[in-house]
Amino acid sequence: MASGDRKFPGRTSQPLSPPTPIVQPSTPTKRVLVSTLLAGVIGGGAGLLSKHRKAHPNIPTIYATNFAIVAGCYCGAREFVRITRRSEQDDLMNSVIGGLFSGALLGRIQGGPHGAFRYSMMFAAMGTAYDYASLRAKPMLESFRDMDSIKLPEWSPIQILDEEAIAKKKAQEQKIFAERSFGRLNKEET
Repeated sequence: MASGDRKFPGRTSQPLSPPTPIVQPSTPTKRVLVSTLLAGVIGGGAGLLSKHRKAHPNIPTIYATNFAIVAGCYCGAREFVRITRRSEQDDLMNSVIGGLFSGALLGRIQGGPHGAFRYSMMFAAMGTAYDYASLRAKPMLESFRDMDSIKLPEWSPIQILDEEAIAKKKAQEQKIFAERSFGRLNKEET
């Protein structure tokens, strides 16, 4: 009896289930870094639109730095809480606790003991609202990403051409090019 012919007790001849897609989880560092960079870009854009830009030419840089610091602090605290609690990424309690801690820290630096309480409440509310909205929007955004192609309305001047229409258009362009070239030759000869 060959080694490949052995029967294993306990194994049954059931069909295998289809393979599940492998999804690479994003690392906490990547989530914090991407959020911080995105907030910096948004802050820079807000600074460019600021009415104080003419009086203070470096206001976009200040806004971008402040937004990046706030987002980095909040996202870092949220990820720290998630790892400490050993919970899932979409748990909103991570946002509440992370917002309380990061708001208290930044509020204490910026506004003293009374600022710590106000900032912690504000960060917890705004961070949780942002995370809740992003959880609600994720399925909708994924449905847009999974669309095969976008259908344009009939009246749109932008149309997606099929093979026949592309061939017809190229033939028409070559005909126009030949007429123009022939017209130039006639003008040069006369």
